Amino acid sequence: MGVLHKLLDAVLFLFFLIIAVAAPLIDAQTCLPLEFFPDFLVDLKQWYSREYGDYLFVEKPAFFIGIVWLELLFQWPLSLINLYGIFAQAPWFNITCLIYGVSVFTSMIAILAELIGSGKASDKLVMVYFPFMGFAILAILRGLLPNSSKTYSSHSKRTPVARKKRV
Repeated sequence: MGVLHKLLDAVLFLFFLIIAVAAPLIDAQTCLPLEFFPDFLVDLKQWYSREYGDYLFVEKPAFFIGIVWLELLFQWPLSLINLYGIFAQAPWFNITCLIYGVSVFTSMIAILAELIGSGKASDKLVMVYFPFMGFAILAILRGLLPNSSKTYSSHSKRTPVARKKRV
């Protein structure tokens, strides 16, 4: 079981690290003024939109802007917390990982439903978004796994047993 935890934690650490960098620098361009960002980041996002045909970044439908706000205000801080949780082997990491995974899974259902249902998205674009669904599932699974071999109890010291009074 320990090897599975280490493998999942390594994959999720890489994913959380990417989200920790990309969300405020790339995704935030969807709902914040472009003047806040350096030209090379704006150019990078425009290149991505052209290369993959990501019409959600170009057209900015209302539901997508809402999902980006959810990512920036809720999921991004959770990814930072989860990075620390993996690094520190925190006992609460399972809970925050589960919360993050469920939130991303829910967001990805809406985005993938739009991409597949609209008929506008290329297979190339759909394949860009599908790994995020996979990582969300991994985060959910990691959140549901019991903690590793360490046991955490609320009573670290043995409580003394009351002795019988002698008369």
